[in-house]
Amino acid sequence: MKLLRNMTAAIVLAALTLTLLLLLYAMVRDRPQDLPWTKLDLSQPIGLFTGRKLAALTDDFAACRKALDKAGVRYTALAPLSEQSGQCGYEDVVRFSAGDPRRIGLAPSDLGMSCPVAAALTVWEWEVVQPAAQRHFGQKVAEIEHFGSYNCRRMYNREGASWSEHATADAVDIAAFRLADGTRITLVGDWDTKGSKARFLKDVRDGACGVFSTVLSPDYNAAHRDHFHLDQAKRIWRVCR
Repeated sequence: MKLLRNMTAAIVLAALTLTLLLLLYAMVRDRPQDLPWTKLDLSQPIGLFTGRKLAALTDDFAACRKALDKAGVRYTALAPLSEQSGQCGYEDVVRFSAGDPRRIGLAPSDLGMSCPVAAALTVWEWEVVQPAAQRHFGQKVAEIEHFGSYNCRRMYNREGASWSEHATADAVDIAAFRLADGTRITLVGDWDTKGSKARFLKDVRDGACGVFSTVLSPDYNAAHRDHFHLDQAKRIWRVCR
């Protein structure tokens, strides 16, 4: 019995110590998103729990829209869709409004994606992509080129494989970036080069790992040689490769 009490006391002490350390860490960095119990704020710098909070929006479309609204993101909610007897489709897809001065343009512009992906993409653009562009090129990214989001298919289009996150619009594939001066940076052409373009791509890949559940790049396999796969799969572990 004494052993059990000692173990319980040790667990409580460890939990209190961890909580205190988190509080101190968040206070020193002045980042509320370092704490698991603070509300998600897309306008705040990326913290230790930003990615977890974004992924949690998968089950709460209302909360996701509220987060976008609070951050001043302009968007349109799209009508629900169901295909393949419910295996494919979505109920939480949004499309960014054109001309939003706070957002990077998308090409093609009519991209619909799940709300959690849109929220993560917003944070990534504000906190990762634009700062990286300023560091490496001294200018902003004007446009992001993509290969789409929703696609009713299984992983790698293999029969019998698990359904892709694209089948519910919970993923987006990013192919290239265009700077304000027209300079184009592509995954397929610049990832394996030396210089500022390659360093920029590595930086934005690494930064995406703090806001998306899954980040796959050309370092993962040949199938991703020309794009970043970014998704908000709802699971305990995170993948960054």
